[in-house]
Amino acid sequence: MSMHYRINVTNKSPQIQSFFFFQAQGRYKGDPTVYSNCLYQALLPPGPGSGAVLTFEINSQPCAGAQTQVSAPTLGRASGSTTACQPIDLATASGANTNDCTYLSVSPLGLSTPEPASGVQAGAFRIVAPVYNPNSVGNFNIGLAMQDTDGGPAIISNFVVAQPNQSIDCQPVSSFYVQVGNYAPGQIFDFASESISAARCDMSMGYTSFNVVYNVDGTWAVMPAK
Repeated sequence: MSMHYRINVTNKSPQIQSFFFFQAQGRYKGDPTVYSNCLYQALLPPGPGSGAVLTFEINSQPCAGAQTQVSAPTLGRASGSTTACQPIDLATASGANTNDCTYLSVSPLGLSTPEPASGVQAGAFRIVAPVYNPNSVGNFNIGLAMQDTDGGPAIISNFVVAQPNQSIDCQPVSSFYVQVGNYAPGQIFDFASESISAARCDMSMGYTSFNVVYNVDGTWAVMPAK
């Protein structure tokens, strides 16, 4: 069974705050343009008067994700509609066989059961796009998807726009952020600007749970949970 990541947020400001959660962008081979989606959003009243704590939980298992585009990626809009995902292994530095590659199908949308592939960079997975005509079948987003702890529908965490007859290698980064804002799950936001002042919880350091406090002065306190 895969682990779960958890972030507990307490609001010490005097107002109700809207918090949204997102993941660090994956490292994509070739440095294409990468887009980020919100994973979760909720309102949280002031903690001192309510005792309320907001908990965000997500499955640590990375998934390859694909999504049909409704329009070109636009800040503040949903990244797409129909989504497919497959839990996938990450390639090892030793080159041992891992199920680290999946094949995209576009009509209908889908991802194949992952299988081993050669040349995938260590810590990454691969998505291979088929030959297709975007003018007739549309465009697609491909990249990293994450699922909640109940195994519900996956959300595309970060992605690139697929190119016909090409592949992408994505190396997930296990860092998650909390920020004040009103982005809904699956909505595109500006990662570069929002991450600067957000609370960062780095799960790659071996922690799986963090306690985060939003202070009255707008700063954050981030503590690994025991």
